[in-house]
Amino acid sequence: MSEAVSVVPSVRPEPRLQLLGISKAYPSVVANDRIDLTVMPGEIHAVLGENGAGKSTLMKIIYGVTRPDAGEMLWDGRQVRITSPSAARSLGIGMVFQHFSVFETLSVVENISLSLDERVPLAELAPRIRTVSEEYGLPLDPYRLVHSMSVGERQRVEIVRCLLQSPRLLIMDEPTSVLTPQAVQTLFASLRRLAAEGCSILYISHKLDEIQSLCDKATVLRAGRVSGIANPREETTGSLAELMIGKELPACRMTPRTPGEVRLALHGLSLPSDDPFGTDLHDISLTVHSGEIVGIAGVSGNGQQELLKALSGERRLDQAAAVQLCGVDAGRMDPAQRRQIGLGFVPEERLGRGAVPALSLADNALLTGHVQACGTGMVHRGLIQSGAVGSFARKVIEHFKVKCGGSSALASSLSGGNLQKFIVGRETLLAPKVMVVAQPTWGVDIGASMLIRQAIIDLRDQGVAVLVVSEELDELFMMCDHLAVIADGRLSRRVPVSETSVDRIGVWMSGNFTDRTDATPSTGVRHHVPA
Repeated sequence: MSEAVSVVPSVRPEPRLQLLGISKAYPSVVANDRIDLTVMPGEIHAVLGENGAGKSTLMKIIYGVTRPDAGEMLWDGRQVRITSPSAARSLGIGMVFQHFSVFETLSVVENISLSLDERVPLAELAPRIRTVSEEYGLPLDPYRLVHSMSVGERQRVEIVRCLLQSPRLLIMDEPTSVLTPQAVQTLFASLRRLAAEGCSILYISHKLDEIQSLCDKATVLRAGRVSGIANPREETTGSLAELMIGKELPACRMTPRTPGEVRLALHGLSLPSDDPFGTDLHDISLTVHSGEIVGIAGVSGNGQQELLKALSGERRLDQAAAVQLCGVDAGRMDPAQRRQIGLGFVPEERLGRGAVPALSLADNALLTGHVQACGTGMVHRGLIQSGAVGSFARKVIEHFKVKCGGSSALASSLSGGNLQKFIVGRETLLAPKVMVVAQPTWGVDIGASMLIRQAIIDLRDQGVAVLVVSEELDELFMMCDHLAVIADGRLSRRVPVSETSVDRIGVWMSGNFTDRTDATPSTGVRHHVPA
């Protein structure tokens, strides 16, 4: 007689987090409309969507920054109401924000200390920061002042601050926007290890290749609603993009063009950093002609900030001829004087340098559009022309598809990507002769990224000289005619995109280049070769 075999059914683990019918509305927009979301223990779950689709609002609800109007939240199967970030952290929820929440005048260790719920002596916390940051491939000096750090380095502070709290659910909002490809891979290895240890991860990114490589599941939002749930590894970037934007992804168009005269020239630019933690610039020479885009690649913190300040006029130089704009020695000029010559400038920091958070979009348009050389008519005989200001702001909003409550909406009310579209649109429609753009698509969704890149390419096709500083190699190869690399404050020679590769540029990013002389471009037609 055979023995009876009892079969014990496998028990599916309880979801770590469940959102049921979460809704949140603001006076001008419904950010979240009856959203359901389930995250399992150890799962890396992507949340995808265009800028303004409601992703960040949903994450802020989970983290207790924002309270929902309707719906319920379950944590380990129990209904909870998370009323503050402190309450979220007590459950084991940590969040890395897209816009950094750091005090610039404090050091790294002081900033992280302020975010901890328990008091830890700085002398004890500093070595922990150093150890954890190095373990996860995001090295930090605990005693460095935040104001001296690049955007990429500040991102490290946000990530390490969360990792120190050993979260059970880690929310990451665009964590790799300003990290190098090598740092991204190191971070991914760390996130996979965290997931293997049972930590759940909610991951927001506009980089679909990252989603496919890292994530187990994806919930897609469109206009505040769930438009689909997918396994990213079984989808193509095209199908994911279509779920996000509701149509086929547009492609950038770039036609061969013969460049014109030199519009921007740097001659032996050397500049000591005004910050003890900054990077000195050494003998930088570069030319950018009308009708071409020159890209500068590099690992964050290698002199990009110092170079951009020297170009914009925020740092005035001793040698006037070190920076030439449209044939004029501009090294000693301030930002307004350089704009009079024809300079347009998009900084890497949207809030604070690119736009004033507490001002309306119209007033933010006035900040750079009042220069008479722009020809916008915003100022006449010293008086602000409100009609012209509002008309220009509305034109930017319309042309660049900025999702907002109109020209009177505060800059702080826009999502990061929509604010970036507004800033790029503002500078583009001011008809510059030279455009300098830093990190043009940082934190911007894939549809908006293509719109911004095409706008920059269109400037080039109109005869504008364009310099793009970016840490996105794919972006640079897609847009640029020539590339150079900055490393340790030195600039490589520029090379045609068609004559180089991602691998070669990656080697140069480590500082392994010897010829820093700017190659004089031929006068022949350039043929763009996409990455």
